[in-house]
Amino acid sequence: MNTNKSINYYRIAEAIDYIQLNFKEQPKLKQVADKINLSPHHFQRLFTDWAGVSPKKFLQYISIQHAKKILDNSQSTLFDAAFETGLSGTGRLHDLFMKIEGMTPGEYKNKGENLSINYSYFDTIFGRILIASTYKGICYMGFSDKNNDAFSELKGRFQKATLIHQTDEIQKNAMIIYTRDWSKMKQIKLHLKGSEFQLKVWETLLRVPLGNLATYGDIAKEINNPKAVRAVGTAIGRNPVACLIPCHRIIQSSGFFGGYMWGTTRKSAIIGWEASKSNIQNTGVK
Repeated sequence: MNTNKSINYYRIAEAIDYIQLNFKEQPKLKQVADKINLSPHHFQRLFTDWAGVSPKKFLQYISIQHAKKILDNSQSTLFDAAFETGLSGTGRLHDLFMKIEGMTPGEYKNKGENLSINYSYFDTIFGRILIASTYKGICYMGFSDKNNDAFSELKGRFQKATLIHQTDEIQKNAMIIYTRDWSKMKQIKLHLKGSEFQLKVWETLLRVPLGNLATYGDIAKEINNPKAVRAVGTAIGRNPVACLIPCHRIIQSSGFFGGYMWGTTRKSAIIGWEASKSNIQNTGVK
C-alpha cells in the first residue's frame, strides 16, 4: 500500500472512531480535524474521498441510528431521543429525521399507525408479485416466492399500518408495465417515503429508459454527487418498488449485472425482456 494512502486510511479510521464514540457531543468539523492534526478543509475533503459522505453526514447517520433505538422504546418521548442523541431539542431531531429518513420522528415512532394499505398478489412472467397501495399510490411492490417473503417485508416497512387484502385500481394500473402499452405509465402513482437523498436517487432511476442500463457511478453523477457511489448503491438497495422504479437497470461499472434484492437471475431476465420490448417499440413490430 502507498505510504500516504496508508497514513490517510489510519487518519480517517481514527476520525470515524472518534465520531462514533463522541457523537452525543455533536462534535464540530474543526474539533474532529484537530484530533487527527489536519486542517478542517483538508479533513473534509479527505474524509469524503474515503468514506463517500461528508463528516457532517456521517455524524448525522450515527446520530439518527441512536435516536431510532431510543424511539423504538414505547415509553420514550421525542425529547428523550433528542436529549440522548446530544441534540439541542426536538426541533433539531425533527430536522434530522426529515433530512435523513424523509419522515418526522413522530411518524417513525408510529410506524405507519392510522395508515390503511391495500395489498394483492399478481402473477407476472417473472413470478408472483405483491403490490401494496395507499389512497395516494403504490407504496410497495416486491416479488414473493420461496426466497422472498414480500408480505413480511411490507409489514416490516409499515409495522403499525392496517393491511387489507384487497385489490384496487391503483394496483391494477401498476400491472401496465407487463403489457406493451408503455404510454400509460404516467397513470401510475407512487406514494414513497425516504430520505431526501433516497428520493433523489429513486427519481433518477425513473429516467433510465426502457432497454437501457446505467452504472452506480452514472446515477451518482446524475444527482451531482459523483463521489457518492456507495451511498447511491445503498439507496438503490432500499428501493421499495420493484420494476416500477427500475433498480434492475443499474449494473456495475465492470459490466457485471451485480446483485438484486429479488434475485440476480430475475434481474437478468427482466433486463433481457425489456431489451426485447424496446427493440419491438423501435422497429414498430407488433
